[in-house]
Amino acid sequence: MEANSLQSVHSDMISKIMPNHFQKVEGELFNNIFQYANGGIAIVGLDGKWVKVSQSVVEFLGYSEKELYEINFQKITHRDDLNVDLNLMYQLLEGKIEKYQIEKRYFHKKGHIVWALLSVSLVRDKEGNPCYFIAQITDISAQKSSRWKLEFLMNVIKGQNEKLKDFAHIATHDLRTHVGNLFSITEFLEEEISTIVDSENYTMLKDSIINLDKNVKNLTQIQISKPKRSNALVKLNLYQFVNNATYNISAVAKKEKCEIHNNVDKDLHVLGSEAYLDSIILNFLTNAIKYRSEHRNPIIELSSSETDEYLVLHIEDNGKGIDLATHRYKLFSLNETIHKHHDSRGVGLYITKNHIESIGGKIEVVSEVDKGTRFSIFFLKA
Repeated sequence: MEANSLQSVHSDMISKIMPNHFQKVEGELFNNIFQYANGGIAIVGLDGKWVKVSQSVVEFLGYSEKELYEINFQKITHRDDLNVDLNLMYQLLEGKIEKYQIEKRYFHKKGHIVWALLSVSLVRDKEGNPCYFIAQITDISAQKSSRWKLEFLMNVIKGQNEKLKDFAHIATHDLRTHVGNLFSITEFLEEEISTIVDSENYTMLKDSIINLDKNVKNLTQIQISKPKRSNALVKLNLYQFVNNATYNISAVAKKEKCEIHNNVDKDLHVLGSEAYLDSIILNFLTNAIKYRSEHRNPIIELSSSETDEYLVLHIEDNGKGIDLATHRYKLFSLNETIHKHHDSRGVGLYITKNHIESIGGKIEVVSEVDKGTRFSIFFLKA
């Protein structure tokens, strides 16, 4: 039903009620209810005019009491919400419903829109004739604003996830191509230089290519669009993955004169994803080497411990250390860097923390400047 026709119906009904009904509703109790009620309360005539409003309504809409009493609610209601409100009012008058509650928009006196949770009931006289509406008006503008911001952020995240998914497909495809090319080059080298297979550096190179090929294959199995569930994780030997990661960076460690000691219990198994566990351990090892001290050769100690729920991998270095009092809350933030390094992007620890949490784990850190850092990564027990 259109607004004009509904208003005509309401006008016809006005003539059926006593004109001075509201003059009888006075007294200290009545005024106290309006003064101290939690939220805005208003008495509204059957024609939509404000008859009595609490101070909360005055503050919410920005009009003075006198200004409100000279207009009806239709005048300051957003047009997209008016018909809904009037239709429900009509159903109240017809006795089809006893009350209603809606979210609606009003125009503030300054011109901007404010949102309200409106609850309306109808008061009738002894003969059952409608007298006036009682409206409770709660300001929900802040909640609406927060909801819009959340929806906006969720849409941004959804878009970023789609881009990340596309990037992952492209990256793994290209990496497989390059890995295949590297395998071909090693074959050519072996054909041309038969003695090259005796070189320790060549052996490290070929083994690194083999491990890279395995990692790329693991990456293709990750479903980026879906969170990891515990029943989707697999049982993995923590010592073996530490050993593989250590070997994968053995050339870098040799160049930087870095000692890496794997003291992880050989019988421990965690729940995880092969690609994630590889990435987690590699990132911490490469970071320990990257942020080594200029005053001593780097040493990295990897060890393990257990709690009731978790297996804990400890990775301790003797590097530059971190001033946690200053940097603790941005340590795992995106695009935040702690130390100056030409290869620092503020992405590695952010991604690694997400990997850890996505497989049900958590991470803790203790550090002292110029003495070193100890990361403790908590994995679910297998």
